[in-house]
Amino acid sequence: ILDDQAERILYANVQLVPDPGVPTAETGTRHRSAERTARQTGKPVISVSESMRIVSLYVDDTKHVLEDIASILFRANQALATLERYRSRLDEVSAALSTLEIENVVTVRDVLTVVQRAEMVRRIADEITAYVAELGVDGRLLELQLHELMDSVESERSLVVRDYQPNRRKRLESVLTELGAIPAGRLLELRTLADVLGFSVADGGLESPVSPRGYRQLSRIPRLPARAADRLVERFSSLQRLLQAGLGDLDDVEGIGEARARSISEGLSRLAESAVMDRYNH
Repeated sequence: ILDDQAERILYANVQLVPDPGVPTAETGTRHRSAERTARQTGKPVISVSESMRIVSLYVDDTKHVLEDIASILFRANQALATLERYRSRLDEVSAALSTLEIENVVTVRDVLTVVQRAEMVRRIADEITAYVAELGVDGRLLELQLHELMDSVESERSLVVRDYQPNRRKRLESVLTELGAIPAGRLLELRTLADVLGFSVADGGLESPVSPRGYRQLSRIPRLPARAADRLVERFSSLQRLLQAGLGDLDDVEGIGEARARSISEGLSRLAESAVMDRYNH
């Protein structure tokens, strides 16, 4: 029996005697006691059957049978390969969106495609996170690879929603939660994503033009505080107006100042040039 932090052994070689009235679906004495103890105490209980080479974990009403490390690693590496492909595709559609933003020709479809890809990446990552937890110390390398592949994905998803959410009646956290609750089969339907974000696609459909507020591009400018980015969006309301703003216009925004205004102007110009170059290179 361990403490709540699983750092110290409190008791060893003791017999657990849970309430026999607690229901259990197990047949063996050891597993019945483990399941009843988990249900009665709400604490995780591990039962090991050496003869059958089975390790079972009970938490409340949930049972999870641990598999051998080789099997978990095989599935985890397959999932990691899928994550790499999904991340590569996300980077492609994200770069394409940046170019379209600079040219001011973004459609609802372009936005939803990025959100869709980001959500697909996040879900595969959640699956790998479960494998990492089950592998324990054997999952350290996998965990490092996962962190590297997931760098900036969550922020990208949030920034796209902030940039394009038609009305801000729903909080960002609520939108992200609703995206995460979409069934896997319906994630491929862009109209489902449109409903969650608040787009009305009845009239112009998925090809309706939309404009970003500028959060995503501003996040790419080094050393620009989030609060300063918020003030810039509040002042100019769109990326196109930000791109057209002069140094004096930027300097007038509270908390910006001349030096930061120049940094923002130069940063946006570089982003615009880079986006256009990517367009022609591909």
